[in-house]
Amino acid sequence: MFDPQRPDLAIGIVGAGTMGRGIAQLAAMSGLRVRLHDARPGAAAEARAAVAAALDALAAKGRLPPADAAAAAARIEAAAGLEGLAGCHLAVEAIVEDLAAKRSLFAALEGIVGPDCVLATNTSSLSVTAIAAACARPERVTGLHFFNPVPLMRLVEVIPGERTDPALPDRLAALVGRLGHRAVRAADTPGFLVNHAGRGFGTEALRILQEGVADPPTIDRILCEAAGFRMGPFALFDLVGLDVTLPVMEAVFDGFYGEPRFRPTPLLRRRLAAGLLGHKGGGGFHGYVDGRPKLPPEPPPPPAAPRPVWCDPAGGEGLAALVAGSGWPRDEGTTPGPDSLLLLAPLGEDCTTAALRLGVDPARSLAVDTLFGLGGRLTLMRNPATDTTCAAATHALLAAGGRPVSVIADSPGFVAQRVVATIVNIACEIAQQRLAAPADIDAAVRLGLGYPQGPLEWGDALGPARLLAVLTGLHAATGDPRYRPSPWLSRRARLGLSLLREE
Repeated sequence: MFDPQRPDLAIGIVGAGTMGRGIAQLAAMSGLRVRLHDARPGAAAEARAAVAAALDALAAKGRLPPADAAAAAARIEAAAGLEGLAGCHLAVEAIVEDLAAKRSLFAALEGIVGPDCVLATNTSSLSVTAIAAACARPERVTGLHFFNPVPLMRLVEVIPGERTDPALPDRLAALVGRLGHRAVRAADTPGFLVNHAGRGFGTEALRILQEGVADPPTIDRILCEAAGFRMGPFALFDLVGLDVTLPVMEAVFDGFYGEPRFRPTPLLRRRLAAGLLGHKGGGGFHGYVDGRPKLPPEPPPPPAAPRPVWCDPAGGEGLAALVAGSGWPRDEGTTPGPDSLLLLAPLGEDCTTAALRLGVDPARSLAVDTLFGLGGRLTLMRNPATDTTCAAATHALLAAGGRPVSVIADSPGFVAQRVVATIVNIACEIAQQRLAAPADIDAAVRLGLGYPQGPLEWGDALGPARLLAVLTGLHAATGDPRYRPSPWLSRRARLGLSLLREE
């Protein structure tokens, strides 16, 4: 029986590339004996030397005692053949992402390792069940998906196949804990957990671009400076490369039989065909100088004389305080005066719908996104009937005191509302389908994607009922089933429960 805590635990690693080296370094630093093999002659020895150099560099920077670095390097052994992995308690493959190659490797390993040795695949996209199907004992095969760079990305997905021994995931989770990382258990479905939960960020941003709501620099600015993401979706596309991003998008979409929530747009395929991959060549959504994105400068806010401003009651005290702090007079009437600017605060509605619902003049109506507070970048939304003078004046009002303002076209849910509600909704559906536990969903997104919060705790912070209103408004406005609310979200919103509440 596999014992993750045994002091003499030995791990065999097949594949001496970036991932194999990272796993070897992490395991050796955690006290495990490591046997590293690669099909290319000399590659395992090269990898061992590279890991030893990385350990020495950590010691030189004071991040690791020199004696510990030397001891970790001594625990790594280069194996000339697969036979060198005999006696290992765990064998992890980190070879090419090819189903036939992985199945062939595991079939060969079964004849070499002992009967209690666990076989783990580091696949990021292939079915663990399909890989295990080539084995005589598929019950000892599981997914153990590390993230690059392995020593720094403190997350590992543990993915049982359909025939994996039910006791094995818990033992592997304990091993991951011994390595100092956080294990999350994911179902053997397309994208597993991290790539599945991360679909909403890029696909919804692309949809917003496709609808002409805003351009890539504006979308990235809003999502970073209003919603709090570390990097905008289009900067991320450029960094990763469309040759990597698009196949993952399409694989998840196809793997879930055309689930509308994961639907990509044709734009990426056109850009890929044109060779516009991002950083790695051809150009990206942004321009770059010395490797850093160079966003075009924002135009200064237009000059405008103060005039009365009527605030949508849905905006609450925050919207009224924003107007008061700008020094502009506030129209406090129940209905707006004939010369007042009309500042609306819809959730999931566009400016057009909000103005007509309130029975106010669309020509003087503009909307501001209040879901994420009013302390950072503000998003101002016009409608097709908005008078240009009113639009300029409202922009000037919001920009008073140096606040950054992004102006977008009419869109139900603005930009940040749409993207974050989509992310939360997908996470809710993962929980609804029991593909992962709520706590694991949040941990995977925080550690694997670096979002400001886990999607379920973020949904709780923003308010499940408010996010349900955003999705309901988007669904009603577009008729697109990508916005249909997950039952997990709708039930908890109506009952006043946390999205982390399990059943």
